[in-house]
Amino acid sequence: MGLLSLSEHFTYSKLCRFTFPSIVMMIFTSVYGVVDGIFVSNFVGKTPFAAVNLIMPFVMVFGAIGFMIGSGGSALVSKTLGEGNTKRANELFSMLVYLSILLSVVLSVVAIVLMEPIAILLGAEGEMVGYCVTYGRILMTSLTPFVLQYVFQSFFITAERPTLGLLVTVAAGLTNITLDAVFVAGLNWGLEGAAAATVISQFVGAIIPLVYFRLPNTCTLKLTRAKFDAKAIFQTCTNGSSELMTNISISLVNMLYNVQLIRFAGEDGVAAYGVIMYVNFIFIGVFVGYSIGSAPIVGYHFGAQNHDELKSLFSKSLVLLGGASLVLTVLAELLAGLLAGIFVSYDLALLEMTRRGFRIYSVAFLMMGFNIFASAFFTALNDGLVSAFLSFLRTLVFQIAAVLILPIFLELDGVWWSIAAAEGVALVVSGICFWKFSGKYHYLD
Repeated sequence: MGLLSLSEHFTYSKLCRFTFPSIVMMIFTSVYGVVDGIFVSNFVGKTPFAAVNLIMPFVMVFGAIGFMIGSGGSALVSKTLGEGNTKRANELFSMLVYLSILLSVVLSVVAIVLMEPIAILLGAEGEMVGYCVTYGRILMTSLTPFVLQYVFQSFFITAERPTLGLLVTVAAGLTNITLDAVFVAGLNWGLEGAAAATVISQFVGAIIPLVYFRLPNTCTLKLTRAKFDAKAIFQTCTNGSSELMTNISISLVNMLYNVQLIRFAGEDGVAAYGVIMYVNFIFIGVFVGYSIGSAPIVGYHFGAQNHDELKSLFSKSLVLLGGASLVLTVLAELLAGLLAGIFVSYDLALLEMTRRGFRIYSVAFLMMGFNIFASAFFTALNDGLVSAFLSFLRTLVFQIAAVLILPIFLELDGVWWSIAAAEGVALVVSGICFWKFSGKYHYLD
C-alpha cells in the first residue's frame, strides 16, 4: 500500500486511509493533554487542577494563530499545487512558517505580561491566582513551538505525509506523558513539573518538522527562501479566519462557562467542566482529524476544477461523519462514569457531578461532526467568509446565548445542555449553507 496522492480518486477505503493518520494524530494530541490533567488532578490537587482549567482558555487564545495559519495556509498551498505551481506553493509554505515564528514570539511576551490580571479577571482568588500565573507563564515560554506544531499538522497532510505528521505527534505526546510521570509523580515537582513536561514536548513536536522540511528529501513541500507577500497572508488569514474564530470563541465561551459554573457549583463546577473538556477533546478529535485530513484533498480538486471528485468527497464525508457521530455518542453515554472516575474518583460528589454533566454534554456529538466539517469544507474551498460565518455563529453566538439563557431555567443542568442546544441550531445553519453554495462550488449538482 503506497502513499496516496491528492490527485487521485478517493473511494471510501482510500479516504479512510488518507485521513486516518490525521484522526489518530488529533486523538493522540488530546490524549496527552488529558494525561496532563490526570497527573495534576491526582498528584497535585483539586485546586491546582481547577486553576489549570481556568487559565487554559486564555493560553489557547494565543495558540489560535497556529490553527489559522495552518488551516488557511494549507488551503491556499493545496489549491496552488492543484493549479500545478509547485515552486509558488513552496514559497508560500515557507513564508507562512516564518510568519508563524515571528508572530508567536511577540504574542508570548504579551501573554506573559497579562497572565496575572487575566487570572484575576477570570475569577481566580487566593492561592488559585498563583497556580494560574505559574502554569500559564511557563507554557507561554513555548508558544512558538506550540504554534508551529499546529501549523505543521496541517502542512504534513498537504505534503502528502499524514503518517509522518502522526509520528511526530506521537513522539511529542510520549515525551509529555513520560515527563509528566517523572516530574509530577516521581520528583513531586507539582504544577511546575506538569508545565515543564508540556513545554519540552512542544519543542519536540516543532523541531522535528523544521528539520524534515529543511533537509533534502522527496517531500512535495520544502522550506526555502521566501519573500513577504501581503496578499497571500491576507488570503491565508481569510481562509483560516474560521479556525481562528473557532479557537478564540471556544476560549471565550469556556471562560463564560467557568463564570457560570463558579456561580452554580463553585470550584467543583470548574473542575467538573475541566474533566468534560479533556474527554471531549478526545471524542471531537475524530471529527477535527477527519476534517483537516480531508481538507487538502478538497482544496486540490477545487484548484484542479474536478467537480465530480468534489461531489464524491462531499457525499462520502457526510456518510462517514454520520456513522462516527452515532458511535461516539453511544460510547460517551456508556463510558461517562468510567471516564470521570479516572480524574476525580477521590471525590464522590465531584465524580457524580462530572458523570451527569458529561452524559448531558454528549448529546452534542450527534451534531458536532457535521458542523466542524462544514467550516473546514468551506475553508478548503478557499471561502473563508462562509467558513468564518459558520464558526462565528456556532462557537460564539449560539453558545453564549445558550449558556446565558438555559441556566435561568435549568440551573446547573442548563450549563451542561448549552453545547447541545448550540450545536443543534448550528446544524440547521450548516445545512442551509451547504445548499445555498452548492451551485457555486458544484459539490451537489
